[in-house]
Amino acid sequence: MEAARGFAVEAARLAQNTRCHAVTILDVSNLSPVTDFFVIASGTSARQMRTVADELSELGEQRGFKAYRTDGYESASWIVVDLVDVVVHLFSDEARRYYDLENLWGDAPTVEFAPPAPDEPRV
Repeated sequence: MEAARGFAVEAARLAQNTRCHAVTILDVSNLSPVTDFFVIASGTSARQMRTVADELSELGEQRGFKAYRTDGYESASWIVVDLVDVVVHLFSDEARRYYDLENLWGDAPTVEFAPPAPDEPRV
């Protein structure tokens, strides 16, 4: 599970570094039978969200978390990248408010993450 936590942090940093905002990591390992972490982020446009989804899939493959499935890619409101142990949700602001996953999974603790240190390689 530590590998999944590390990858969730990398995925959150990638989203944050590619202009997503309100990036959150939820540890759902004790609540969900299918995944350990949700990374939730709001994108700035459908194009930007697709770019982030593509980059997350590439990062996952490099780190041994190959994307099992991506859904909503043509949507302008919600793209899901299922990397099995980590599921990334990329929302438009409106869709994020509507689905409110943070409230739905309110029992899940958040995972704090910080931007990489200046000497740490960026994702």
